[in-house]
Amino acid sequence: MKKNVFENIIIDKNKEQFFDLLKNDKIKIEKIVSNGQSSPINFWYEQEKNEFVLILKGNAILEYEDKDLELKEGDYINIKAFTKHRVKYTNKDEPTIWLAVFY
Repeated sequence: MKKNVFENIIIDKNKEQFFDLLKNDKIKIEKIVSNGQSSPINFWYEQEKNEFVLILKGNAILEYEDKDLELKEGDYINIKAFTKHRVKYTNKDEPTIWLAVFY
Protein backbone atom coordinates (compact mmCIF):
# COMPACT_ATOMS: atom_id res chain seq x y z
CA MET A 1 0.00 0.00 0.00
CA LYS A 2 1.39 3.38 -1.01
CA LYS A 3 1.53 6.13 1.59
CA ASN A 4 3.11 9.59 1.83
CA VAL A 5 5.25 10.77 4.74
CA PHE A 6 3.70 14.25 4.49
CA GLU A 7 0.13 12.95 5.07
CA ASN A 8 -1.61 13.57 8.39
CA ILE A 9 0.46 16.61 9.35
CA ILE A 10 -1.50 18.50 11.98
CA ILE A 11 -0.18 21.79 13.29
CA ASP A 12 -0.89 21.82 17.01
CA LYS A 13 1.40 23.94 19.18
CA ASN A 14 0.36 21.91 22.24
CA LYS A 15 1.14 18.49 20.84
CA GLU A 16 3.93 16.48 19.26
CA GLN A 17 2.84 13.58 17.03
CA PHE A 18 4.44 10.17 16.56
CA PHE A 19 3.58 7.82 13.68
CA ASP A 20 5.02 4.31 13.31
CA LEU A 21 5.70 3.82 9.60
CA LEU A 22 7.23 0.36 9.99
CA LYS A 23 7.93 -1.70 13.08
CA ASN A 24 9.20 -5.20 13.74
CA ASP A 25 11.63 -6.95 16.12
CA LYS A 26 14.73 -5.42 14.50
CA ILE A 27 13.77 -1.95 13.28
CA LYS A 28 11.30 0.84 13.90
CA ILE A 29 10.79 3.69 11.42
CA GLU A 30 8.89 6.61 12.86
CA LYS A 31 7.67 9.97 11.62
CA ILE A 32 7.67 12.66 14.31
CA VAL A 33 5.95 16.00 13.89
CA SER A 34 7.15 18.64 16.35
CA ASN A 35 5.39 21.99 16.69
CA GLY A 36 7.86 23.91 18.84
CA GLN A 37 8.29 21.13 21.39
CA SER A 38 11.58 20.34 23.10
CA SER A 39 12.73 17.88 25.75
CA PRO A 40 11.89 18.74 29.34
CA ILE A 41 14.64 20.46 31.34
CA ASN A 42 17.17 17.92 32.68
CA PHE A 43 15.64 15.11 30.57
CA TRP A 44 18.04 13.07 28.44
CA TYR A 45 17.39 10.30 25.94
CA GLU A 46 19.82 7.42 26.45
CA GLN A 47 18.32 4.72 24.26
CA GLU A 48 19.30 1.09 23.93
CA LYS A 49 19.16 1.24 20.12
CA ASN A 50 20.99 3.30 17.51
CA GLU A 51 18.88 6.09 16.02
CA PHE A 52 19.21 7.50 12.52
CA VAL A 53 17.44 10.88 12.31
CA LEU A 54 16.65 12.87 9.13
CA ILE A 55 14.98 16.29 9.11
CA LEU A 56 12.45 16.26 6.27
CA LYS A 57 11.01 19.71 6.98
CA GLY A 58 11.74 22.52 9.44
CA ASN A 59 14.70 22.70 11.76
CA ALA A 60 15.84 21.64 15.22
CA ILE A 61 18.73 21.69 17.66
CA LEU A 62 19.91 18.50 19.33
CA GLU A 63 21.85 18.92 22.54
CA TYR A 64 24.55 16.56 23.72
CA GLU A 65 26.38 16.76 27.03
CA ASP A 66 29.24 18.71 25.42
CA LYS A 67 27.77 20.42 22.32
CA ASP A 68 24.71 21.52 20.36
CA LEU A 69 23.99 20.38 16.82
CA GLU A 70 21.77 22.43 14.52
CA LEU A 71 19.78 20.44 11.99
CA LYS A 72 17.97 21.86 8.96
CA GLU A 73 15.99 20.28 6.14
CA GLY A 74 17.92 17.41 4.59
CA ASP A 75 20.39 17.06 7.49
CA TYR A 76 20.75 13.67 9.10
CA ILE A 77 22.70 12.12 11.94
CA ASN A 78 23.26 8.68 13.38
CA ILE A 79 23.06 8.62 17.17
CA LYS A 80 24.83 5.64 18.69
CA ALA A 81 23.03 3.61 21.35
CA PHE A 82 23.36 4.96 24.91
CA THR A 83 24.48 8.42 23.72
CA LYS A 84 22.91 11.04 25.99
CA HIS A 85 21.02 13.62 23.91
CA ARG A 86 17.92 15.77 24.04
CA VAL A 87 15.87 17.99 21.75
CA LYS A 88 16.79 21.55 22.68
CA TYR A 89 14.66 23.33 20.05
CA THR A 90 12.16 22.79 17.25
CA ASN A 91 10.70 25.51 15.08
CA LYS A 92 7.62 27.22 16.58
CA ASP A 93 6.52 28.80 13.28
CA GLU A 94 6.29 25.66 11.15
CA PRO A 95 6.25 21.93 11.87
CA THR A 96 9.53 20.09 12.12
CA ILE A 97 9.10 16.68 10.48
CA TRP A 98 11.60 14.03 11.52
CA LEU A 99 12.19 10.58 10.11
CA ALA A 100 13.67 8.40 12.86
CA VAL A 101 14.98 4.89 12.34
CA PHE A 102 15.70 2.88 15.48
CA TYR A 103 17.85 -0.20 14.90
